[in-house]
Amino acid sequence: MINNQTMNDSSKLKLGPLATLLVGDKGGQRLLMALIAIAVIFPFCNLVFPQDSIFYISTYALTLTGKYLCYALLALSVDLIWGYCGILSLGHGAFFALGGYAMGMYLMRQIGERGVYGNPDLPDFMVFLSWENLPWYWFGFDQFWFAMVMVLLVPGTLAFVFGWLAFRSRVTGVYLSIITQALTYALMLAFFRNDMGFGGNNGLTDFKEILGFDLQSAETRSVLFFASAMALILGYLISRFITNSKLGRVLVSIRDAEMRTRFLGYKVEYFTLFIFVVSAMLAGIAGALYVPQVGIINPGEFTPINSIEIIIWVAIGGRGTLFGAVIGAIAVNYAKTYFTGAFAELWLFMLGGLFVMSTLYLPKGIVGAVKNIQQGDGKTSQLYFFLKEKFASIKGGA
Repeated sequence: MINNQTMNDSSKLKLGPLATLLVGDKGGQRLLMALIAIAVIFPFCNLVFPQDSIFYISTYALTLTGKYLCYALLALSVDLIWGYCGILSLGHGAFFALGGYAMGMYLMRQIGERGVYGNPDLPDFMVFLSWENLPWYWFGFDQFWFAMVMVLLVPGTLAFVFGWLAFRSRVTGVYLSIITQALTYALMLAFFRNDMGFGGNNGLTDFKEILGFDLQSAETRSVLFFASAMALILGYLISRFITNSKLGRVLVSIRDAEMRTRFLGYKVEYFTLFIFVVSAMLAGIAGALYVPQVGIINPGEFTPINSIEIIIWVAIGGRGTLFGAVIGAIAVNYAKTYFTGAFAELWLFMLGGLFVMSTLYLPKGIVGAVKNIQQGDGKTSQLYFFLKEKFASIKGGA
């Protein structure tokens, strides 16, 4: 027994902390390798190859994929709180938008005299509304480091205050979902107001540069894409570290049997509050990387339907798997990009049908369906083999 324990310890030391973290997570290993590959290959093909080359990746495709990576990080943050702690949050769109607004405020301060009205201190929308002075809550956003602190601090603080009040009051289940959605809706209404100082209905846009680099240049777009991929990798590793630790096992016990966990002496509200804040910060980072790539942030990002869509991404990809949430976010948003162009009026019906089908035939998402097919279990496996036999008989008859 001693020798076996010594061998296990030595093998962990040889593997290193990162490899040990990913032991048994084949899906996560493949995901991280794929992310590292595209983080290098996509910018390389965009910057090195000429536009008439078959290897060239357009700046549009690069930016669109970067947006998908930001959505994937957002889905990962929701899976952390929903998949492992059982808290169905319908308000993560708010944390995403707040992180985006923090980045947008920094980008607006960089415009300076290049705005339409040429005011070095006030953004164009403030000049248009006849504001004379910059509001106090815009101070400091001319500094990149301050904006990055706010990207984490604003969503994290809101999540802490909201979570402290909700979890201490033992608000759970559908009631918690409803009030998180109400929070998002309230913020949407507030940010729509012109007197809030965030651009009202139009939001923040017409960005020029970031850290002195032109936002429209292919090089800057490539760096933003690379940063999005690295943020997703880091977010995955942080989430994996949490879920693979003792803390993660406590979170799963809270999800599966909260009252038993309380009876064992654990302060459930402290654990849920911690994971809620971490999840909100990850969502804020996703929003901050999203804004310079799409070029705008407005109150539409707060709409409740956006938060519901995030839940659909996670459910379709595979709740409680981490990498399944990433797969679901990328797959659904790629489908959305295609079908909104091909079938614009039918997309929402298709999205709803996809969610219903995933509930009936993919209860564990894409990741769970693949596992069921490999093991030959579940409705998904039965449907797969049934369709396989039908196609084989049709092919044989032909």
